[in-house]
Amino acid sequence: MQLTHTHHSPASHNKEIIIVCDHVSGPANAGSIFRLADAFGVQEIIFCGNTPDVTSSRLRKTARNTERTVRFRESENITTTLINLREEGFNSIALEIDSTSIPIAEVHIANMSKISLVIGAESTGVTPEALKQCAVIAHIPMHGINSSMNVAQAAGIALYELTR
Repeated sequence: MQLTHTHHSPASHNKEIIIVCDHVSGPANAGSIFRLADAFGVQEIIFCGNTPDVTSSRLRKTARNTERTVRFRESENITTTLINLREEGFNSIALEIDSTSIPIAEVHIANMSKISLVIGAESTGVTPEALKQCAVIAHIPMHGINSSMNVAQAAGIALYELTR
């Protein structure tokens, strides 16, 4: 039998996680990211380069009111944002496939209590400027012919790996 919201007991994890969105702009993706942030106990979302319209009906429908409960802010400069997070003790993990990336399941997170997960724009991915500031570049191994997946779906898989 499916549990109702009133009977659900949230799980917990011992990580402080922030999602840093590098030019993510689609309202459906932003709404999904809010919902994922709520589901995985993310402390904050930082939108760099683009700030979603949280009054958008598409975003609100997808987010299911989590845009009201998950803390978020905007930042003009992703490089400065990632430097500041590093100074606060965050380990930045970029979710991007490139010649140096490792599978997300192989990222050694045991000693990371503070993680900033950097996700990129729907069409261009994480910018080279942001990649330079990240301690780790990780990818999701895929078995099809396409080399990418939807940013919100990828964020969900990465958050699962980082919190399990």
